[in-house]
Amino acid sequence: VQLQASGGGSVQVGESLRLSCAASGRWRSYTKGWFRQAPGKDREFVAAIHWGGTVKYHDSVKGRFTISVDNAKNTMYLQMNNLKPEDTAVYYCAAQSSLESMTLPRYGYWGQGTLVTVSS
Repeated sequence: VQLQASGGGSVQVGESLRLSCAASGRWRSYTKGWFRQAPGKDREFVAAIHWGGTVKYHDSVKGRFTISVDNAKNTMYLQMNNLKPEDTAVYYCAAQSSLESMTLPRYGYWGQGTLVTVSS
């Protein structure tokens, strides 16, 4: 599976962005996730969706971010609303066929990252 993330950009506090992750190959039965990495920090879990439907979010994005998948388009999305400066990071999409944990960065397949910058 190859992943291509897109949709990042520079926005003001309170604005919205939608990230996309296009997959080539069969990934319908994969767990899919979004992670982010700010400068000087470790890669951090943001959101994930199990192929069976379970969804998890980091506490800091609950109520603001929504993860979704369009299987017909082989694409995953991360709708980010009410963005804050602390959301500034490179966002990565990831996928894995079987995982012990949805929230740890142990996915086997990763996209190249897309930069989100939120300024006040």
